[in-house]
Amino acid sequence: MTSDHAADLDRHVRVYITVFVALMALTIITVAISRLHLPVRIAVTVALLVAIVKGSLVACYFMHLISEKKLIYAVLLLTVAFFAALLSLPVLTVHNGYWIH
Repeated sequence: MTSDHAADLDRHVRVYITVFVALMALTIITVAISRLHLPVRIAVTVALLVAIVKGSLVACYFMHLISEKKLIYAVLLLTVAFFAALLSLPVLTVHNGYWIH
């Protein structure tokens, strides 16, 4: 094993450990948000933002999308667009703002 290969391996391991620590910190933040007894709308919004960051970290580093080509990003953006459309569908179909009558 050459020294270049060992240094490259050390760099990758350091990145994975950093991403793991970030995911653990974000998980603790998610639990802390649930303990704050915030209004539901704010709590869900903040929890979804944290989940988006966590999902992005997993997709970029553990699924190796950070080094992929533009086609992968186009497919990922299309998926995000469909996900946003599905999330906004109930908001667009309910006119009075109440989910349960």
